[in-house]
Amino acid sequence: MTPEQQARQEVDRQLLACGWQVQNFSEMNLSAGSGIAVREFPLDSGFADYLLYVDGKAIGIVEAKPEGHSLTGVETQSAKYTKGLPGHLPHYVLPLPFAYETTGKETRFTNGLDPSPRSRPVFAFHRPDELLALVKLGNQQLRAHLRNLPPLNTDGLWKVQVEAIRGLEQSLALGRPRALIQMATGSGKTFTACSFTYRLIKFAKAKRILFLVDRNNLGRQTLNEFQQYRSPYNSYNFTEEFNVQQLQKNTIDPAAKVCITTIQRLFSMLKGEEDFEEANEEQSQFESDNPLAKEAVPVSYNPAIPIETFDFIIIDECHRSIYNLWRQVLDYFDAFHIGLTATPTAQTIGYFNGNVVQDYSHEKAVADGVNVGYDVYRIETKVTKDGATLVKEPGHFVPHRDRRTRKKVLKELDDDETYTAKQLDRDVVNRSQIRLVIRTFREKLFTEIFPGRKEVPKTLVFAKTDLHADDIVEAIREEFGEGNDFCRKITSKTTGEKPDVLLKRFRNSYYPRIAVTVDMIATGTDVKPLECLLFMRNIRSASYFEQMKGRGCRIISSDDLQAVTPDTKHKTRFVIVDAVGVCESDKTPSKPLDRKPSVPLEKILQTVAQGVVDHDVTSALGSRLARLEQQIEPKHDEEIAGQAEGRSLAQLTADLLQSINGDHVASHASEKFQIPPGQEATDEQLEAAEQETMAAALKPFHNPKLRETILAIRSLLEQIIDEVTQDELLRADYDAAAKEKAQSQLADFRQFLEDHREEIEAIQLLYSKPYRAGLRFRHIKDLAAALEKPPLLLHQPEQRLWKLYEAVEPESVKGTGGRSLVDLIAIVRHALHPTEPLVPVSDEIQQRYQDWLKELEEAGVMFTDDQRKWLDAIRDHIASSLSIDPDDFEYAPFSQLGGLGRAYQLFGDRLAELIEELNARLAA
Repeated sequence: MTPEQQARQEVDRQLLACGWQVQNFSEMNLSAGSGIAVREFPLDSGFADYLLYVDGKAIGIVEAKPEGHSLTGVETQSAKYTKGLPGHLPHYVLPLPFAYETTGKETRFTNGLDPSPRSRPVFAFHRPDELLALVKLGNQQLRAHLRNLPPLNTDGLWKVQVEAIRGLEQSLALGRPRALIQMATGSGKTFTACSFTYRLIKFAKAKRILFLVDRNNLGRQTLNEFQQYRSPYNSYNFTEEFNVQQLQKNTIDPAAKVCITTIQRLFSMLKGEEDFEEANEEQSQFESDNPLAKEAVPVSYNPAIPIETFDFIIIDECHRSIYNLWRQVLDYFDAFHIGLTATPTAQTIGYFNGNVVQDYSHEKAVADGVNVGYDVYRIETKVTKDGATLVKEPGHFVPHRDRRTRKKVLKELDDDETYTAKQLDRDVVNRSQIRLVIRTFREKLFTEIFPGRKEVPKTLVFAKTDLHADDIVEAIREEFGEGNDFCRKITSKTTGEKPDVLLKRFRNSYYPRIAVTVDMIATGTDVKPLECLLFMRNIRSASYFEQMKGRGCRIISSDDLQAVTPDTKHKTRFVIVDAVGVCESDKTPSKPLDRKPSVPLEKILQTVAQGVVDHDVTSALGSRLARLEQQIEPKHDEEIAGQAEGRSLAQLTADLLQSINGDHVASHASEKFQIPPGQEATDEQLEAAEQETMAAALKPFHNPKLRETILAIRSLLEQIIDEVTQDELLRADYDAAAKEKAQSQLADFRQFLEDHREEIEAIQLLYSKPYRAGLRFRHIKDLAAALEKPPLLLHQPEQRLWKLYEAVEPESVKGTGGRSLVDLIAIVRHALHPTEPLVPVSDEIQQRYQDWLKELEEAGVMFTDDQRKWLDAIRDHIASSLSIDPDDFEYAPFSQLGGLGRAYQLFGDRLAELIEELNARLAA
């Protein structure tokens, strides 16, 4: 068979799969079905390899070439054939509107009805009814609509969102197939996606849009965003106008305009599976990334889900594997690809052909007030850094914990147990290390990390494993002296209350103050009140680390923040408390895709659960299970058989290793393709046979209960609990980078004072002596307004500057300040005269007030209790406003004390004298 004949045979097969009946010209019967592909059809311009008919009328041509032939060079020949149909033959449009060039391995398609017809790669042929629908649209094609979208209604959109939508729509108007939107976490990516999705459906007439998310709970979050989205064009909610479906079964609702799902479920659907375990969608791709899988998952045409099912695919903050391992799933559909990310890697940008239509980084978002910045506070302990050795002592019993049941037994060590920092909380648990980190965090929380605060800020702790998370929760509750509600574990393995319920409470309620997670809230999840991230696990992936940091950077309104954290008005930053050196360790942009025996069994099983059929994955799983089979007891094998339809671990392992055995694969290929004796299977036939044998061997592991059972049995290897080694604190302070950044900001502040000393009255007055002569509250307000504008952009400058000085000059800061606007006086004065301590204005006024009372007492002047209440209130007013006059007595708190009339009753003619004296003495 010649290469061209082989190509024709494959093209015939694909046309049949896509709903076309293939006929020879001499035997053509246009009544045999809706879509007919006629071979070797004579035209005025030559013979078309295939002429396509729909409902008895010619509609397009297919030009077939042998594998390896360049298809772009065939476009001229195809175009000639579209113009060569004899005029007397029935047709829809001349020239024929649709042309395909194909080798059977590669196919390109041109829609001649597009405003600027351009060929594009397609996975397979469109179905006959799709071409009929397209020809009926005439010149109202999708790409024509994309060129004529109405002006964007910018109501309710931030500037960055407007820029992103306009940039995307310009790219789509040019027909660019892929576009990437980079928007920092918290800048409204999902709302932006809802906005442009609405416009694509309403104005570009998109028939259906696929929205891919990293895991299931983010799908629920996305669905909620669509449900809340209100159209600026007619005030309807999105879901009142258009159906939005989050796929929970392997069926697409024909009426759905938006389908939300994970790539794992979509792959399952393309394979024709009737159902897909929802549990397989709960883990993030960032957690389950497996470097063993070297090739993209194979995808075959599924007639139930044709390539025209979606017009657009939105890929929201998905792991890089979606452009690698899952790439063929994306390429299956004839659709535009729109990526949304806060942390693009070089691979991501490359996939989108460098077409970044919006580049809005975290730094830009902080400058615009869309994100808050962060500081790093480092806690380092000896055991965290170096590990330890637990010495075997005769007669001394050491706790050993069953990882699965948590049951503890006491027994002697077989030998000295030396453990490294990497083994900590995996093989050996040192409760002292966990407690020391948490105790240090508690002790420094209100003095150094969030000085002056009384409420524990909403804090998210990242743990290594689910068991580690349990240990951290216990330590937090004990060290803070709080109950269950104060600290909760929120992971995909949380039982009792659903993780989503706990997450909603963490987001919207006072309790819990602290949440501990492994993977549930690491990426994508929106918890705006978060002010602190405590890392008790290391992260090597740069993009994953950026995702995790993104949990803390979201802004929140003062009212919403105070609803869950009453003792603070504004979120001006978040703090990373680094207890493992995560901010210091080298990060890789993405993990290399080479074979690593260190890949955890859990990740291998998760990869299999997602439908990957790969030689290295199968080999690695078989090898791991073979080792495990040597360690387990008969009762464990019974547990496995109970979840594997009676098959033992040995049988499962044998099936895996047999599925990649060359002789077995060759035998299966001979049987599958009916190869005559004496002939050998081709490489393609062997590859197809191996895919089938591996898929059959891997199928039992799609059952989540079997995977859980295997992992649980493997984890029966006990953890040692080191109760002897007491950890030591090595350091607890802001890291060098945070200090350097703070020093730079304070240097900019001092330069600002120097540059504006003649323009801003408050600075003039503070440069003069006495410092506050003529200084009024309005001067301080003007200064604060200037500090909030460029170049400094210091939101709530009294709070931010005070915290900067606490980080850079903790020895100079006396007392808890930065909570009142007038503390800018103390801050500016310290900046001008660094040798003077930084003392809150209220503390200074309190001291002057006590000195004044003492002087009067020594002179024989005494005040009644009622008079003292008034004097104390006057002191407090001056402390916050710098001065007082009789008009202020008409307002709270003085109105509650009886107002100006009551003041005259208490002080008589001395009132005016006392007001003048207190203004002079306290606000001097």
